[in-house]
Order: sequence, then structure tokens, then C-alpha cells
Amino acid sequence: MQWTRAKSYDTFCPLGPAVACGLNPENIMIRAFLNEELKQEESTADMIFSVPELVAFVSTAMTLFPGDIISTGTPSGIGPMQKGDIVSIVIDGIGNLQNRVR
Repeated sequence: MQWTRAKSYDTFCPLGPAVACGLNPENIMIRAFLNEELKQEESTADMIFSVPELVAFVSTAMTLFPGDIISTGTPSGIGPMQKGDIVSIVIDGIGNLQNRVR
């Protein structure tokens, strides 16, 4: 339905350039900015399911290897984006990933 369309466009899931290691995934602050305006701010501590619970659940359906990514939901707030907008994701302990909407 709506979520498939909203999260499946070409270039939707930019990742990288590296995977961070050694962080405690239980309490990491993640912020999303749209054109430098803060739109989302949430901690992994506030997720409905903890990181260990998510890994355990996904592991029942498929084999996970180091470096694999599990995409989760998102807090409310980002809203519509337009071609040319700049989206920045800032994750404490990791850094900032910035991309232009195409």
C-alpha cells in the first residue's frame, strides 16, 4: 500500500560509505533534517522492539551476516519531499549522510 510506494523509489535507500562497529545500538540518537530543518529526532531506545528483538525475529526467517542491514520503521515527521530537497540523517557516534532528492 502507501508504505511500499513511499519507500521504494529509485535512490530511496542511500547507505554508507561504511558500516560503523562497536556502538551500543540500544540508545543511539537519530535525527532527520529536510533542507536543514529538523523533522525527526528519536533514540533507538524508544523503538517499539529493541535491536536484539529485531535481530532475533529476522534471524528466524533468514541468515544474517556481519554487515547486513535491517531496515525498520520511522518516527513521524519527515513529510513530503520535492526534487532538489536535501535530506540529512545524523546518527550519534556515526556521522551525517546527506543526499539530494532526485
